[in-house]
Amino acid sequence: MNTSQGTPGEINPAREARVLLVDDDRELCQMLTEYLSAERFEVTSAHDGGEALRTLRARDFEIMILDVMLPSVSGFDVLRELGASHPTPILMLTARGDDIDRIVGLELGADDYLGKPFNPRELVARIRAILRRAGGRGARGAAPELLEVGPIGLNAGTHQVRIAGTIVPLTGAEFRVLELLMRSPGQVISRESMTELALGRKLVPYDRSIDTHISNLRRKLDLEKLAGPEIKNVRGSGYMLTPADA
Repeated sequence: MNTSQGTPGEINPAREARVLLVDDDRELCQMLTEYLSAERFEVTSAHDGGEALRTLRARDFEIMILDVMLPSVSGFDVLRELGASHPTPILMLTARGDDIDRIVGLELGADDYLGKPFNPRELVARIRAILRRAGGRGARGAAPELLEVGPIGLNAGTHQVRIAGTIVPLTGAEFRVLELLMRSPGQVISRESMTELALGRKLVPYDRSIDTHISNLRRKLDLEKLAGPEIKNVRGSGYMLTPADA
């Protein structure tokens, strides 16, 4: 882990959050716990997937940082056990440049990923971005905001998506991507904008996270079976949700 840039405490978080840190590298966990604690996060560590699942069921956390490579019960096994609709946002830690781990993690329900080794300041930035999106929805007011495009119904207040009345479980990132598309049906949204608005970070070269989330949405929504909208890839530009009457 690169710790050469910056020191803890330079930026106070907008809110305190309970973090479940899951990694079998105890020295790394201790280092990150000290860093995150200095940033006013409350950190609980687990060193195996089974321990993580027991801890998550016993206590509420606002985010989980989950390493892929764990003894006994792997990070992927944890994601499978929790299911893609689990309410706790998940940031996966993967080997740097390992596209397979990243894609599988996103497909299994992770909201974002960070490759090892990493700068702890980037980890804090990713955590805050995820928390802003997970917590910001309650600031919209008491009245839920409903969006409808053809058979797709999205309730921004309850964080639910329905297809022809049937609830479709989505991860937090998938929900935010779909919400962006539904707010501008018939308009192309660039991958750069979607990465910034849905994932809270800049798009970098070889980052295919948005493409993976789009692929998951197509599979889960299964719009081909229904006459109406579809998520189109506009080559070189981005993605668009076609209006129901297109």
